[in-house]
Amino acid sequence: MNSEDPCSHFDSNVRAEALQKEAAESDFPPPTTWVNAHAHTFYSFNYKGYSPSRFALEAKKAGLEMGGIVDFDVLDGLEEFWQASRLLDLKACVGIESRVFVPEFSDRVINSPGEPGISYHMGTGFTTTEIPTEAQTFLDGMRQTSEQRNRAMVERVNAFLAPLELNYEQDVMPLVPKGNATERHLCLAYARKAASQYSEESALRNFWSEKLGVAAEDLKDVPDGRGMTDLIRSKTMKQGGAGYVQPDSGSFPNMAEMNQFVMQCGALPTMTWLDGCSAGEEAIEELLEVARSTGVTVFNIIPDRNYTPATKDQKLANLQKVVEICKDLNMPLLGGTEMNSPGQKFVDDFDSEELKPMHPYFLEGSRILHAHSTLQRHAGMGYLSPWADDQFASVSAKNEFYARFGKIFSPRGDVALQNDLSDTLGSGEVISLAEQVMSA
Repeated sequence: MNSEDPCSHFDSNVRAEALQKEAAESDFPPPTTWVNAHAHTFYSFNYKGYSPSRFALEAKKAGLEMGGIVDFDVLDGLEEFWQASRLLDLKACVGIESRVFVPEFSDRVINSPGEPGISYHMGTGFTTTEIPTEAQTFLDGMRQTSEQRNRAMVERVNAFLAPLELNYEQDVMPLVPKGNATERHLCLAYARKAASQYSEESALRNFWSEKLGVAAEDLKDVPDGRGMTDLIRSKTMKQGGAGYVQPDSGSFPNMAEMNQFVMQCGALPTMTWLDGCSAGEEAIEELLEVARSTGVTVFNIIPDRNYTPATKDQKLANLQKVVEICKDLNMPLLGGTEMNSPGQKFVDDFDSEELKPMHPYFLEGSRILHAHSTLQRHAGMGYLSPWADDQFASVSAKNEFYARFGKIFSPRGDVALQNDLSDTLGSGEVISLAEQVMSA
């Protein structure tokens, strides 16, 4: 997957040069108020192969006010995305996603289908990879656990798909820039290896038909499109598949442990939500109480999968309900399109009848995260900092400040801001400084 696009080349020097060139030659539109605060990059899996730099460029070209990247188990894209966002004057945040165990919900499925007690979980607003030793140990463990899980998965799937067999070093590692493969990379590797092993389409279809139990003529997107890779994943790596192992309480860290890691890094523990249909998410108030008790302060939603245009259904009702709950709890709301599965949008349709009423809350959450990231990186004055604790008597007052700063300030003012920013300033003085910097 080493892209023909120089801005998504696996060599960071090639990317940096390409970014500078394209930024200098591009005529960007004025920003709208649309945002995508949850997009994966090629450091986990982006279906277009986007690097952090390419996503930043495309966000700027699309007129987004703010863009946020999220990758599974690594912070590898942090510095690149931060620098790209400064160059492009794009409001930004950086997150990490993984899976955790929630002991209080050990008998209820949350947002990882078929896996009681397991939850996809995030931290957002990371601003540096220079993190405390204890946090670095946790982060290293996330990467190592992911790789061990993948290698064991490949061994099991190889046995099932024989004579088709992946060599992890030769077939998987070339698909990723820094070693962090995901299940989607494994599926792509299997699809491509099969296509090279069975060059005739009829032979390829017969192989997959026999192994996956689907009629040859019913196979979609052969050899390696979304339909084919999704089928490989569902039949070999998900529940019931030959490579699947049911996770338990020891497979992933507890949510509280990941929250602690996130806070040690100066970032914000973030709850993720699927669609409100599982037993765990039907008890969303209880789940939020558990999550917030160990530090969760932000709520993440992927809006596009939670409504069908012009259809008032249960999915939309669940989405509307959870947005209202977050508003009542004063929880900043983040949303985005993921971009880790072919066909996903680049940005949500905030003009749609369904999302338009929610747009102000997603925009406010994005501005809060941009403000947190800026102030945390430059002066340790982020959303959960001692400075913030000292300044604000309530969460609503805190949200109002960070949202206001996030609306006023954009990255082109970074250098001037740093010259005078200090945690000796009060919140009103910080707002005045931001206004002064941006009017200069």
